[in-house]
Amino acid sequence: MVARLLMQRGITTPEQAGAFFKPARSALHDPFLFRQMDVAVDRIIRALREKQLIYVFGDYDVDGITSASLLYLFFRDLGGNVRYYIPNREEEGYGVSREGVEIASAAGADLLITVDCGITAVDQVRQARAHGMDIIVSDHHQAGDQIPDALAVINPKLPGSMYPFSELAGCGVAFKLAQAVAQTLDLGADYLDRYLDLVAVGTAADIVPLVDENRILVHLGLEKLNRDPLVGLSALIETAHLRGGQTGVGQIIYGIAPRINAVGRLGSADRAVNLMITQNAERARVLSLELEQENRTRRRIDTVTLDEAVAEAEQVHDPAHDYGIVLAREDWHGGVIGIVASRMIERYYRPTVMITVKDGIGKGSARSIPGFDIYEALNQCSDLLEQFGGHTYAAGLSIRAEKIGQFRERFNRVATETLSEDDLVPRLHIDAELPLEQVDDELLGHLQQFAPFGPDNPVPSFVSLDVALSGYPRIVGGNHLKFKVRSSRGVIDCIGFNLGDRLQRMDPNRASNHIVYTVQENEWMGRVYLQLHVQDVLSGPPPVLGNDFH
Repeated sequence: MVARLLMQRGITTPEQAGAFFKPARSALHDPFLFRQMDVAVDRIIRALREKQLIYVFGDYDVDGITSASLLYLFFRDLGGNVRYYIPNREEEGYGVSREGVEIASAAGADLLITVDCGITAVDQVRQARAHGMDIIVSDHHQAGDQIPDALAVINPKLPGSMYPFSELAGCGVAFKLAQAVAQTLDLGADYLDRYLDLVAVGTAADIVPLVDENRILVHLGLEKLNRDPLVGLSALIETAHLRGGQTGVGQIIYGIAPRINAVGRLGSADRAVNLMITQNAERARVLSLELEQENRTRRRIDTVTLDEAVAEAEQVHDPAHDYGIVLAREDWHGGVIGIVASRMIERYYRPTVMITVKDGIGKGSARSIPGFDIYEALNQCSDLLEQFGGHTYAAGLSIRAEKIGQFRERFNRVATETLSEDDLVPRLHIDAELPLEQVDDELLGHLQQFAPFGPDNPVPSFVSLDVALSGYPRIVGGNHLKFKVRSSRGVIDCIGFNLGDRLQRMDPNRASNHIVYTVQENEWMGRVYLQLHVQDVLSGPPPVLGNDFH
């Protein structure tokens, strides 16, 4: 089974398997494979040696915050004169803002370095240069038709890029910039290990493929996070009631990241950067509690906005003809519409754009489903938009209010031309059919070596057919399905989160139940035991299995 799972991930030799199971720092690519990296490094080192003021310009999401924190700490620890700037989401919007450039210029900045943004900031780069500042763009987003005329542009997605891995997160690109500087200064191969927990948090939170360099950086970063986290991350882990020393990608995505994101969504993201860079434990505790409170507020706003979005979708969305959803209102909070767009996809399984309108201008967040490149879809609507940017599955945009109707029609046309009816059916990927007799602690141990899990390296998922229940299934905790299954080797505990509606599908009296699941380790009341996390259940004749399970 382990060999089969490796083969499915494109790993076909013992050497590849060894590299996969033991990600090593030595396997990271040479940062100087980036075009213009030598130019960027020379300019940074000159700024450090001459004590010139360096401004690190980040973004208000987790990736941007960890990127800015990483470079700030790196330059500070090298004795540099450095400040950071994170734009206000509501007042300045995404990316390099004109206000931020003016603030950096007024402070006397000599060098401005963008992280997780800047690749579309053509006018702002021109503005910075007019003020006499040099600017280095470090980003991982798709480039537009015009590349900013910066001193250097470090981006693995640049047209013609020779860098061997294009899917780095913003903090991964920032790390490569720091790595190139560290190599040039001969600081030692392990010098940057002190910042790897930031890279792990930013990379995991940005939902990039966890393969190649991303897998290495997250693996090493999780080791740092669980062994010796930064003071701020340690406080955040405690506040979020996570188990110290046992933090994984899931805990980052669902525990750490929402709290970091919350302050940027509802106010100033500076508080999150301050938490990441502080060395004072008491200040870290106070800031982490502030992030916790902001996250609770954000969740309340999420709930209200989702209810309103569902109500509006029921009015304007025709599921028989509309392959996309575009919703707009004046009173939605711009900081939560991206989260709500993701929730709408969970409900309707359609590419979704949520737009909040203020003073005649709409700011939107778009989220997508497999098979639909949301960035390319927006590109096909670009004549209706003021600006846009993003990735295959997530993007942002701005639009004049009077054009939202036209945009809705065009977006739906693009979705209809791109997607089939079959694409609009949610799917569960299954790695293999597995007899329950093979599910044991030894298998769990092997599967845990496949971590860290994420896009392109998901948790292995299995299907077992004709399963007998032990006792009767029940609903717990609101809408979670809990039951036990029998195999020749004993009874196995199962939990299906938010699968309470599947209770009616199960037959406790016959061995005719079919389950899709992942194999996990669960701890309860001090006892650690194997548990199946069930993703779907059926009862009756065995289904015909293809590559996917509906």
